[in-house]
Amino acid sequence: MRSIQRTPTADTSRSLLRDSSLVWLASGIVGVSFGAVSVAGGLPVWVPVLMSLVVYAGSAQFSAVGVLLAGGGPVAAVATGLLLNTRTAAFSLAVAEILGTGRASRFLGAHLVTDETVAFALAQSDPADRRRAFWISGLGLFAVWNIGVLAGALAGSALGDTARYGLDAAFPAVLVALVLPALRADARVRRCALLGAALALAATPAVPAGVPVLLALAGLFLHRRPAAEGAAA
Repeated sequence: MRSIQRTPTADTSRSLLRDSSLVWLASGIVGVSFGAVSVAGGLPVWVPVLMSLVVYAGSAQFSAVGVLLAGGGPVAAVATGLLLNTRTAAFSLAVAEILGTGRASRFLGAHLVTDETVAFALAQSDPADRRRAFWISGLGLFAVWNIGVLAGALAGSALGDTARYGLDAAFPAVLVALVLPALRADARVRRCALLGAALALAATPAVPAGVPVLLALAGLFLHRRPAAEGAAA
């Protein structure tokens, strides 16, 4: 009887590990690219490695390193990273209850909040499954990302131009695969996604990298509109 009761949890964990492994693989590949680009551009190995441990935000890290390699100062690099990470404030609110009440779990959980961990967590309907999905995907992603960055940094310029391998396409492709089920199941989610995508595409030529992602969050207003209309009625 006990083994039967544990089966759903075991199945959920195996499913999470299977799905998370795809994101971990993509994250590791992009991490290798980030480490290699940073060192090949002239930064010492410890810079991308330490940044990945402390900052842990792929888009912000790429942008900050880009600013540094282009001749910008540390202040400009930090400002760019903070701007791109603004969206995680909304993500943190979405998973606040999942992180638990202890200071240690909240501190570590806040560090692990990313697009991917939030997507995995909110895809679950049961609160316990949400918590499990967040920690499994989050801890694995953190480990693989940092291992990838270290490997890329050590490889340095040996990889040459990393853009020619198409490594930057791995992560977006996996994210698209993750959101497709939600887009198929919910028409309101599709409307939000379409509005967000349209806003991001329209703004891309005119604003710095990362800002279109923030603007795309405006699509969420369409998701709340039916509830507001129902309350007014």
